[in-house]
Amino acid sequence: MELTLIPENLSPYIAVFLLLASAITSMITASLGAGGGVLLLVLMAMWVPPAAIIPVHGMIQLGSNAGRAVLARRHTNWKTIAAFAPGVLVGAGLGAWLLVDLPAHLWQLTIALFVLYLCWGPSLPKGAFGPFGVFLASAVTSFVSLFVGATGPLVAAFIKQMHTERFTTVATFATAMCLQHAPKALVFGVAGFVFHEWVVFILGMIACGFAGTWIGLHMLRTMSNRLFSQAFNILLTVLALRLLWQAASAALF
Repeated sequence: MELTLIPENLSPYIAVFLLLASAITSMITASLGAGGGVLLLVLMAMWVPPAAIIPVHGMIQLGSNAGRAVLARRHTNWKTIAAFAPGVLVGAGLGAWLLVDLPAHLWQLTIALFVLYLCWGPSLPKGAFGPFGVFLASAVTSFVSLFVGATGPLVAAFIKQMHTERFTTVATFATAMCLQHAPKALVFGVAGFVFHEWVVFILGMIACGFAGTWIGLHMLRTMSNRLFSQAFNILLTVLALRLLWQAASAALF
């Protein structure tokens, strides 16, 4: 098994650009709570082969979120994570069993509308944030993430409704996304994706992401919870509107 420094599908210039993008998008997520993963997915989709986008992006996000989770670990709400973890196993297991090609525009529409509701609509009933509600949200988003790769805003919006303190939101979201991305290596490996062609590039992206996370967490300390909440909702709204545009374009054209 021969490891390559840069995958043959990428030029050195594009690889360097994506490494820088990994640092910047991780900084965005660490300082504003979300958004960086989707932005990186958009950039990667311009050059990374379609069959590699979801598994490679998933591994990069696993590493990036792991770094953020470690750096902010003392702020993590472990009760939320304890309820989230079993849902990941159920959702990923069901997704691996089915592994079907779902119509992306339907999931994009559903995710976008629910994100907008969580940001600007009335609060969900308290029961939705109990252990079963968190388990159900985890199972559904873990299942969808195997096919769409854009569930981060939905998980972020859900966790934001549970935790108003900015560091708790960032830390808990990072840990939850670590759990959600972790099964992708097994699922896509069993499905036949050849990770060793991308492993050096993935590790480089993770290292750059860690640097961006460190900077972003320092930026987060300069914000108030109110400013963070406003910026967080605006950013998620922009991401939701982008998903609506993608869904509409796919349905009409």
